[in-house]
Amino acid sequence: MDKLKGFSRYWAMGLIIFVIMAVYTLRLVNWQILNGASFLKEADKLRPSTVVMDAARGEILDANGVGLAVNKTGYAIVFDRVYMKSETQNNTIHQLIQLLNQRGEKWTDILPIKLNAKGQYEFISGMDKEIATLKSADYANVNSYATADLCMAHLIEKYKVTGYEAAQARDIVSVRYNMTKSAFGISAPYTFAEDVSRDTIAIISENSSLLPGATGKVTTVRQYPNGSLMPHILGTIGSISREEYDELKDKGYAFNDRLGKSGVEQAFESMLRGKAGEKVVETTNTGALAAETVKTAPVSGSTVYLTVDSKIQSVLNVSLANNVKATQANGRKLSAQRYKGMSSGHGEDCVAGAAVVLRVKDFSVLAASTYPTYDLTEYLNDTNYYTSLINNKDKPLIDRAFNGVFTPGSVVKPYVALAALQEKAITTSTRLEGNSKYTRFADTGLVLGSIGNYGMITANYAIQKSSNSFFYEVGHRLGITDMNLYAKRFGLGVKTGIELHESAGILAGREERVASGGSWYDADTVEAAVGQSDNQFTPLQLATYVATVANNGVRLKPHLVGKVTDYSRKNVLSQTAAETVDNIGVSQSYLDYVKAAMRSVATGGTASSTFKNYGIAIAAKTGTAVQTPHSDNVTFVAFAPYDNPEIAVAVVLERGATSMYCNAVAKDIFDAYFYGKTVGADGSLVIPSASGTASSGASSGTESGNPSSSSTGSSAD
Repeated sequence: MDKLKGFSRYWAMGLIIFVIMAVYTLRLVNWQILNGASFLKEADKLRPSTVVMDAARGEILDANGVGLAVNKTGYAIVFDRVYMKSETQNNTIHQLIQLLNQRGEKWTDILPIKLNAKGQYEFISGMDKEIATLKSADYANVNSYATADLCMAHLIEKYKVTGYEAAQARDIVSVRYNMTKSAFGISAPYTFAEDVSRDTIAIISENSSLLPGATGKVTTVRQYPNGSLMPHILGTIGSISREEYDELKDKGYAFNDRLGKSGVEQAFESMLRGKAGEKVVETTNTGALAAETVKTAPVSGSTVYLTVDSKIQSVLNVSLANNVKATQANGRKLSAQRYKGMSSGHGEDCVAGAAVVLRVKDFSVLAASTYPTYDLTEYLNDTNYYTSLINNKDKPLIDRAFNGVFTPGSVVKPYVALAALQEKAITTSTRLEGNSKYTRFADTGLVLGSIGNYGMITANYAIQKSSNSFFYEVGHRLGITDMNLYAKRFGLGVKTGIELHESAGILAGREERVASGGSWYDADTVEAAVGQSDNQFTPLQLATYVATVANNGVRLKPHLVGKVTDYSRKNVLSQTAAETVDNIGVSQSYLDYVKAAMRSVATGGTASSTFKNYGIAIAAKTGTAVQTPHSDNVTFVAFAPYDNPEIAVAVVLERGATSMYCNAVAKDIFDAYFYGKTVGADGSLVIPSASGTASSGASSGTESGNPSSSSTGSSAD
């Protein structure tokens, strides 16, 4: 019986083994014979991925075709996910960083953390937005109050950056962090370095087996032939932010794209960007590259021609810098001498200025300058330089020409006169008191001072001598409502419509005062009539205003772009035409009357010391605005030639104190336009000898003028 049971167990076990073997055999037959071909086909099936091919960004040129932001053919180091394995990434990155550092070349470094002198991690000043992104859940995943050390600890662990010194770990983390931000993958290669030498690419090619996934490619690199010529106008290019990506992804932007961040680069992003191409990359199931096929070739961006003349822009830049510095030097000298009994307020605190030049026939911008300024090339390539700009108390990154707002002073008097004449508040023969005191509000204890004792005068003489008393009374008769109605028609206190970001300024009045929690009084109205009170305008607005006067009351829209062509510059895609915005509605006889008064400012009034004997007939108005406890703002507006206006100019020196240097900037502009003044090889301003006009004073970079000799030009504004 026991033997029978044992025999049965063997049979049962054998049967089970046989069944198992039969099942496996049947499966093998199915895999190998019945469905072998289909399984083999599936195993060998290629996996396609679409890769974006970058388009060359369009270039930016001046009105004469001079390159301002152009492309040069260069070489980039790109990471290809097909070949870069996870386990070798950190080593490849480390070797590449060492190579580029040794060769003095830049790699993309956006991590807002640095090592301080003590070897500790700390956040980079001025990068608050970038730091907040770094701390978010998508990256370091730490609390908002986390330290730089804690952020680094999380990132080092996340990216497995072990066995490196602190500085090396920081750099590797920077690259890995940016790779994450750029959504690095098969369909999204990562650009490790945007502009390296051909020799560096050769070294990488020769050592490709030691640097898996790192390849060199020919690319275009943004270049600024003169990075300090007009940085605020050209603007910057930068990496796309998450917010921008969320908004633009439906327009074909990738997370590792770069785009315009400010200036023309931002305003004309859609034209400059071009259209990316696509190629299909096929890989096997093991990740090996099988084939590449170009699906759509990239289309380069359009070329944007500005209306700016680089030569005039260069002269304006130098003149503005020279005259701000000359103002400071003169102010320190007068303060030391206690000129007029004062140890301050003579311009020693002048640190900034701006100017705008418009062509009268179409209001195109010929030049627009801001001081202090910066260099675009350094801004984009030197983190320390960028940090210094952020921390500079004089704020060189602000575009003062379009966004700086300044109390204008007496330059507003021509439009106030035009408004009063048209609204019959005065006539051309009306005589009002133009003496040193304005006493209308004396019963309240308020007596307003005014320079000059001219007796009973008419509007044209009041403009020539810049009598405050006369215009106080004009403002009282006109009223703030009508005064502001005309101010807006001239483009003051409203945006002009230029293509770039601009400030609307502040137009003094009840609405503005109440909005800020205050009250408006009649005395405020008379102060507004001389460009004081709450009035604050941009140099662009002032240039638009005086160009409107020169254009017989027709205000056009200022513009910076003349035309747009294709990348080859052969085919014009669009051209900017003059566009009427408003007509001030003042009769021609009144316009002629006020323009003649502005001409007298240059021949016998507050600007005569600069322009009385100038070779071109200038019509102008000076301005001085009290800025307690600082030195006064000085402003200047003008157009020329008087009989047939071609250009209009507005200049502001913040805390400039005296009109002498403000007028000198305008003279340099007229010299550049009419006489061909240029910037010499040594940085000085020179006029070709054939013109017969010599450069002089602060306008050519030297301190000039006796304070007493400039009193006519600075005291009655």
